[in-house]
This record gives sequence, structure tokens and C-alpha cells, in this order.
Amino acid sequence: MTLRSKTAPGMYNTLNMKKQVRNTLGFCFFVLFFITGCRQIDLYEKNTAIPNYSWSASFIPQGSFEIKDSSSYFNIYVVLRHTDTYKYNNIWLNVGLQSPGDTMYYQKVELTLGSDAEGWEGVGMNDIWEVRKPLTDRPRRFVKPGTYHYSIQQIMRDDPLLHVMSVGLRIQKMN
Repeated sequence: MTLRSKTAPGMYNTLNMKKQVRNTLGFCFFVLFFITGCRQIDLYEKNTAIPNYSWSASFIPQGSFEIKDSSSYFNIYVVLRHTDTYKYNNIWLNVGLQSPGDTMYYQKVELTLGSDAEGWEGVGMNDIWEVRKPLTDRPRRFVKPGTYHYSIQQIMRDDPLLHVMSVGLRIQKMN
């Protein structure tokens, strides 16, 4: 005759339940990771390095991106990286955007990069700063699907403009 403790069956059931809960949670995390991992990210970003951190007005970074969904809205940002020794609180740019089959449309844009009172805007690491500024005041819808082209030219009085590391465009679909 074998003696059994009255708590042994309860402990067995508790351990079994914990294992089932852990397995269920693990499965749920796997499914969640799989679902979010398979979603397409509707984002375009291209940054062009400025040679020797000396941006001549004749050096005009260009690029192109594809728009497939002309019914959605997109945020458009200019992304600029500069060093701490950049001597202005702003930058003037001439940003061109060309729709499929059209001519390039240019827009003069002033981007505030910082202030004397509050310092640089954006994200900084040591002496490098990156700022992402909206190009438009609200999300924009691209009317035609297809390939869009863009260009970004600096139009400051200094030529070359020193201590600018890179410039680019970011297009992000609204959800």
C-alpha cells in the first residue's frame, strides 16, 4: 500500500495549468509577431551624403519613389543631418517634386533647425544632429499612381554651405 499526500494531485494540476498558460501565451506572442512582421511598411526614405560636409548650391540631391495607392494620405518630411558647428539656426531649401508625366514643381522652404535660447532641434548624438521636418502643413494625397521624382537644393547665401552632412526625403503613409 502506497501513501499519497493529499496535496500532490493539486500540485500536479497547478503545474499543468502554469505550463498550459505559458504555452498559450507563447503561441499568442508568436501569432502577434507573425502578423505584425508580415505587414508591409509604407515608408520611403532616402538620404544623400553631402561630400566633405560642404554643400555647394550646384550639388542637388535627387531621388524617386513609387506611389501605388493614390487614395491614401502621406506625410512628407525633409530629413537633414548637420554637425554642431553649423552656424545658422535655419536653412533655406528649394525642394522640387515631379508627378508622373508632369514637370518639376519647386517650393522654397525654410526649415528651423534650432534657436539660441533652446539649442538644436531634433535628435543629437555627440556633435551630430538630425532633424525631420514636415514639408507640408498637413498630410498630402498623391493624385496619380506611379514614379515621383524629387530634388533638394540649398539656397543659402553661403556657397558652399558648411557642416551639413546629409539631406533627404521621407514619405510615410498615414494609417
